[in-house]
Amino acid sequence: MATRETAEFDLDLIDHLIEREEAELEPKRRASIEYRAVAERHVAGGVASSWQASPPHAIYVDHGQGNRLWDIDGNEYLDFHLGYGAMVVGHAHPTITEAIVKQAARGTHFAQPTKDLDVIGENLTERFTLPLWRFCNSGTEATLEGARLMRANTGRDKLIKIEGTYHGHHDSLMFSVAPPIEDIGPREHPVTVPQALGLPQAFADLVIVVPFNDVDAVRRAFEEHPGEIAGMFVEPAMMNCGVILPEDGYLANLKELCHANGAYLAFDEVKTGATLAYGGATEVFSVVPDIICLAKAIGGGLPCGAIGATRELYRPVLEDEYDMAGTFNGNPLTMAASRAALTEVLVGDVYDGFNRIDGAMKKGLRAVIDETGLPAYVSGVGAKGSVIYSTKPVREYRDAVGIDERISYLAWLFQQNRGVFKSPWTKQETWTLSVWHTEDDVARYVENFAEFATAVTGD
Repeated sequence: MATRETAEFDLDLIDHLIEREEAELEPKRRASIEYRAVAERHVAGGVASSWQASPPHAIYVDHGQGNRLWDIDGNEYLDFHLGYGAMVVGHAHPTITEAIVKQAARGTHFAQPTKDLDVIGENLTERFTLPLWRFCNSGTEATLEGARLMRANTGRDKLIKIEGTYHGHHDSLMFSVAPPIEDIGPREHPVTVPQALGLPQAFADLVIVVPFNDVDAVRRAFEEHPGEIAGMFVEPAMMNCGVILPEDGYLANLKELCHANGAYLAFDEVKTGATLAYGGATEVFSVVPDIICLAKAIGGGLPCGAIGATRELYRPVLEDEYDMAGTFNGNPLTMAASRAALTEVLVGDVYDGFNRIDGAMKKGLRAVIDETGLPAYVSGVGAKGSVIYSTKPVREYRDAVGIDERISYLAWLFQQNRGVFKSPWTKQETWTLSVWHTEDDVARYVENFAEFATAVTGD
């Protein structure tokens, strides 16, 4: 087995390989590159979301089917991106398509409730235990409403969030998502760093940032702000630095601490809900919070969101003290797709399949890492996984912030050039599985990864 004396990568070699892979990729994307110039005439940046413009250039998709998609250049890919994890049902699943087409013929929007509501609510309660649900249109809306529920029930303004997590594009929580190392301050008292321009300091003053997997930091926050904290938001497994799992007892201790201080605990399961397991991270880690925010996978590919909570938390809504409203909340197309996804596609045996494919992926990637001596390890659960480019376990954001982004970018380029579509590069390599993925698909992913690992280690 190959060995390495240090966890360092040869960054000059990485730069050389990036240049080579970018040069190979560009001719395959001529239509995308040219179309962006057309789209830019009247669409800011030529894309609908800034994240769609990730380097080296935007990729415009033509269509998808099952676990594959095709760009407008005609390139075919195995899709492990899956719309940031929203498409675990796969593209154009016939059950989802049939539900959408049937509802579209009956009407696409009423701003009134439809009869799918009770079935979806009952299914979400079965999965996640919480008794009451409301629906919205995105993960951003779900966490926004979750924060308001906490504040409405406590009369308090401050929130605790984890350093290095993203809870949507709203002013209450869009802080310290991926803060630069020079701005984050001491670990004992992280600076609340705005993620974008236009976030008022007044909102930053209401957010207390703590490291993941550190109960003492949360305890200290409550001690330093007695009677001021409405609640805490946490991704039960961090998803922005690869897949970082909670340590034993961490989530249960957070719930105990929040309740001891008159505050609530919210799980942001936008990425983990219905992907890690039938009951998401709530099932995997056996902790039921006060609030669960969902989106992505539960909508079968349509814009969606859901907020689950206890009856206590929903009391102001039930007693008409607080309007939780939205014109497109419970839209009939979304409800039809969600009902089909949750009750017909993402059912029990599907998760056995995710675990089987996940096991094959981990086994293959670990064999490559061992053989080449690549300074990395594999993490994940169910349909979500990642390669983390570190020899030491990453427990929190600060453990990952020093990992050079060029490494995961190069890994992304290797996969793209070899017919595997991945999420736009971040600090770590991540993937999502769909109900259509097979062990043969995993073998192709692992083969591409082996080429990457061999190239960067010089083996």
